[in-house]
Amino acid sequence: MIKNNLFLRALKGETVDRPPVWMMRQAGRYLPEFMQIKAKYDFFTRCRTPELASEITVQPIRRYGMDAAILFSDILVIPQAMNIDVEMKVGVGPWLPEPIRDPKDLDRVIVPDIDESLGYVMDAIKMTKEKLNDEIPLIGFAGSPWTILCYCVEGQGSKNFAMAKEFCFTQPDAAHQLLQKITDTTIAYLKEKVRAGVNAVQVFDSWGGMLSPVDYQEFSWKYIQQIVDALKDETHVIAFGKGCWFALDTMAKSGASALGIDWTCSARNARYLTGGNITLQGNFDPSRLLSPPAEIKKMVRQMIDEFGKDRYIVNLGHGILPNIPVENAGAFVEAVKEYPNTSG
Repeated sequence: MIKNNLFLRALKGETVDRPPVWMMRQAGRYLPEFMQIKAKYDFFTRCRTPELASEITVQPIRRYGMDAAILFSDILVIPQAMNIDVEMKVGVGPWLPEPIRDPKDLDRVIVPDIDESLGYVMDAIKMTKEKLNDEIPLIGFAGSPWTILCYCVEGQGSKNFAMAKEFCFTQPDAAHQLLQKITDTTIAYLKEKVRAGVNAVQVFDSWGGMLSPVDYQEFSWKYIQQIVDALKDETHVIAFGKGCWFALDTMAKSGASALGIDWTCSARNARYLTGGNITLQGNFDPSRLLSPPAEIKKMVRQMIDEFGKDRYIVNLGHGILPNIPVENAGAFVEAVKEYPNTSG
């Protein structure tokens, strides 16, 4: 039985004294203790070594005491498992030396055996659960099929993922074939994570906002819906589409337990577009954590007032930035824990 179940209660829509708080990318790059590990081990070594991944996962919990932990990993372990090479290049970020560009490239893409290819993630979950000792829930995650496709086709990060869109619009059959393979792999992966012990899963559609509303339904949402359908009876599913406010009404009817909201959508609009009956998560602008701590606390309290304390999980509107001072991240978490105290 998890001692602090505030996060799980919020996902169920129960009445709470204050909303729970965690931060996307909370395990990582803004923490000095993480940087010490980073100096010794390359990125995917950190992901693939359960002792390192579990240690990185619990670092922010020790420092700040969030209401949920999220496993340290990366969305690109999925294509790696599918026989698509992914490297992490310094100064470049993700780098795929052999991107998927035409139908024959799909011949080498497999739907893998999860235990065989991603067993190290399950080991990290079990090790993390031991360290957390049922104090707080653990979240597992995956990228949306569309977001994974963007990297697989583009071969690296991009401002507009024009090549990925060209692939979808000029070779739609191949695109849908790849999206389905990613979806099947993701469902198997997340189900295995649930068996390993995670208490909720989040699907990150970081590049969903690159698509028009019509194309979003065609190339992204219908695959996320498959994932929600496959997981919703086994665990809580949080769907987060960055820049996808236009799909919030559809998302709200999906069976997901919660929806992530980015900072470009107001609390009022988010509640309106989702019908007011689903838990929302978000949506503090990560760059706003560069404001003075007192201002951060004031803005967080205002954000909670606007969303309402129930059916709400305090979070950022995207991942925390590497240059955020540790005391500013602390002010963000403290403001939630002090709520509704309005001093300061």
